[in-house]
Amino acid sequence: MVPFAGWSMPIQYKDSIMESTLNCRENGSLFDVSHMCGLSLKGKDSVAFLEKLVVADVVGLAPGTGSLTVFTNEKGGAIDDSVITKVTDDHIYLVVNAGCRDKDLAHIEEHMKAFKAKGGDVGWHIYDERSLLALQGPLAGPTLQHLTKEDLSKMYFGEFRIIDINGAKCFLTRTGYTGEDGFEISVPSENAVDLAKAILEKSEGKVRLTGLGARDSLRLEAGLCLYGNDMEQHITPVEAGLTWAIGKRRRAEGGFLGAEVILKQIADGPSIRRVGLFSAGPPARSHSEIQNENGENIGEVTSGGFSPCLKKNIAMGYVKSGLHKPGTKVKIAIRGKTYEGSITKMPFVATKYYKPT
Repeated sequence: MVPFAGWSMPIQYKDSIMESTLNCRENGSLFDVSHMCGLSLKGKDSVAFLEKLVVADVVGLAPGTGSLTVFTNEKGGAIDDSVITKVTDDHIYLVVNAGCRDKDLAHIEEHMKAFKAKGGDVGWHIYDERSLLALQGPLAGPTLQHLTKEDLSKMYFGEFRIIDINGAKCFLTRTGYTGEDGFEISVPSENAVDLAKAILEKSEGKVRLTGLGARDSLRLEAGLCLYGNDMEQHITPVEAGLTWAIGKRRRAEGGFLGAEVILKQIADGPSIRRVGLFSAGPPARSHSEIQNENGENIGEVTSGGFSPCLKKNIAMGYVKSGLHKPGTKVKIAIRGKTYEGSITKMPFVATKYYKPT
């Protein structure tokens, strides 16, 4: 167990990180992610309010659907990334990172006060009375289907329902941060342990409790950012390779914090870009220097490790634009020595999100 954002969190359960990562891809994993902060914005102006703070086209989301988005600051940097869902036209449900909870809530509250002072209709509720479980992997759908009457085969990646699961009223989002199909289940805390036990039981032991260690290797294999490593206050969504999350209408109209900086980067290209890396030698870690073949600094690693699925070192980091093309040879400096590496496309492991065929 380790302290994490004010919580005590398991790095691993019985299985090793390697075993847990492979089991998630082959069968399934159950993560307790109750440290993350779920909240709702409600009121007829909640969509207009949220669009001032994030890059997503929230207006364009159909009710019951969601998207990954980024909260930005005045300089276009990322305050946090978040999965947001438009439940109805006057209700948004979102989940923010545990490590960013205090600054995120202060940021939202500050802007909400100003918005309401001008007559805007928006309020919020923070779900401290609920727990959050993430069920991920190919057995996620079949296992959860045993516990609800709702037809999960009709629910696609990014969709949201409020349904009864194992006798409790849950907020169910078909999403996750592993690259696999799966769900995040917001459940009243008094029902959380029973639900976790029921999921493990219905999977006949194939879905296993999984900790932070495998969660990190899974999201790295899927090429997904970890806030605080791969995204920070000085990195824009464009630099982070998340331009796809900025809706077409938002690119035309702006209207979010830092829009001027971000829209200029979309038009002219950013000076640095997030890339995937393969490397020899020991696994690269955060802050390892990336060099060109002449030994000149061109960037730095932000996340790295050994991939249990690919059986080789993978990493992501930022390099100067123009040097970001897949196949570009680089050197990575680790503890005073340099090792051969190359830039590659992400995800490292193909994603398996559940979408209509």
